[in-house]
Amino acid sequence: MARRLTLDFLKTEAASGAVLSLAAVAALLVANSPLSEAYFAWLKSEQLFQAGPLRLELTVSDWIKEGLMAVFFLVVGLEIKYEILRGELSDPRKLATPVIAALGGMVAPAIVYLLVARITGGPPGGWPVPLATDIAFALGVFAIAGRGLPSSLRVFLLTLAIVDDLGAIGLIAVLFSSGIDWMPLAWAAGLLAVGAVVSRRTIAAPFWVMGFLAIWWLSVQAGLSTSLAAVAFAAIVPVAPRARDGQSPLKEAMHDLHPYVAYLILPLFAFAKAGVSFAGLSLDQMFAPLVLAVAAGLFFGKQIGVFGATWLTTALKLGTRPAQSTWLQIYGVSLLCGVGFTMSLFIGILAFPGAIDAPEQVEVKLGVILGSVLSASLGAAVLAVSASRRRRSEAAALTNTDPATRILT
Repeated sequence: MARRLTLDFLKTEAASGAVLSLAAVAALLVANSPLSEAYFAWLKSEQLFQAGPLRLELTVSDWIKEGLMAVFFLVVGLEIKYEILRGELSDPRKLATPVIAALGGMVAPAIVYLLVARITGGPPGGWPVPLATDIAFALGVFAIAGRGLPSSLRVFLLTLAIVDDLGAIGLIAVLFSSGIDWMPLAWAAGLLAVGAVVSRRTIAAPFWVMGFLAIWWLSVQAGLSTSLAAVAFAAIVPVAPRARDGQSPLKEAMHDLHPYVAYLILPLFAFAKAGVSFAGLSLDQMFAPLVLAVAAGLFFGKQIGVFGATWLTTALKLGTRPAQSTWLQIYGVSLLCGVGFTMSLFIGILAFPGAIDAPEQVEVKLGVILGSVLSASLGAAVLAVSASRRRRSEAAALTNTDPATRILT
C-alpha cells in the first residue's frame, strides 16, 4: 500500500526538528562567542540583487525573512490546500476537534499575554507572538518522545498546527501588511487570476517557478507580506494529476521543496533569528515584561487553550478526540503546541520592527526560547510517561492472553 503524503510530511518534518535545534543552539553559541560581532554584522549587511531594471537591496536578515521564508509559507500553503481537498481536513468529523482546539490555542495565548503585559507593564502590541505553533519542532519532539503512541495523535497535532499557521498567516496579512502600493498589488492579483485559469492545463514546472518569483517580486514592491503572497500562490497550484504522467503538480512541488525547507531554509532562519547575545544583559532584561508575557502566552496559554477547547468540543459532542488516545496524551500534545519557535520569531520581527539587536527583538527571542523550551520539555516528559504506560499495558495484556490465542495472533 502506498504511503500517504501526510505520513511522508510527518517523517520529513519530524527529522528536521533535530536540525532546527542544532541551528538554534549554534546561533546562541556564536552570538556569545568571539564571533559575535561578525555574526551580527553579517546579518545587518546589505545585499543587492539586480537583473536588468529589477533592483532590490535588503539586509541578509531581511532576505531570509522576506525571501527564503516565502518558500516556507508556500509549502505551508500547499499542505493546507492538500489537506482541505484530499487529506484530514476534508472530513468534517475529523476536522472539528483540531480546528476548535487550534482556535482555543490562539485565543488563550493572546489573553494570557495581555494579562501578563497589563500586570507587568509590558507592550500590548506583542500579543500575536505566542499564537503560532512550530510544526517542525513540535513534530520532532513528538517523534522522539511519543514512540508507540497512536498515529491519530500525530495527525491531530499536524492538523491543529496547520490551522494554527493558517490563522497566523491571516493575522500577518491583517496586522502587518501596511503602506500598500496598489499598482504592484493589482498586477499580482491579475497574475494569480491568470494562473488560476491556466492551472487546469498541463503546464511545465518552469511556468510555476517563474510565476511564483513574479508574484513574490510584486508583493515586495507592493509592501505586502510575502508570506501571504506565497499562500495565495499555493492556492492556484493544481492538485489534480496530470493526464500525461498521472503526477499531481501540488504533491510534486511539496515533495521537491520539503527537504530544502526542512533542512536548509528553516535551520538558516533559526540560525539568523535565534542568536541572542547575553553580554551586558541584566537580570531585569532577562525577566522583562515582554519576555514574561511571550513565555507565559506560549507555555500557559497554549496548553490551556488547546486542551480546554478539545475537552469542551468532546463534552459538547461537536467532535471526538483522536482515536485510541487518552487525556494524558492529549495534554502532552497540548503542551507541544507551545513550541512556537519559527513562527513566533517571525511574527515578533513584524510586531517589533527594528534592528535585530534592538531591545524588543532580544526580549522577544528570550521569551520565545523560554516558552518553547518549557513547553517542549514538559510535553516530551508527559508523552514519554504516557508511551511507557501504553507499552506496559500492551505487554501486560499480551502476558495475560491465553497461549493458544497468542499463537493465532
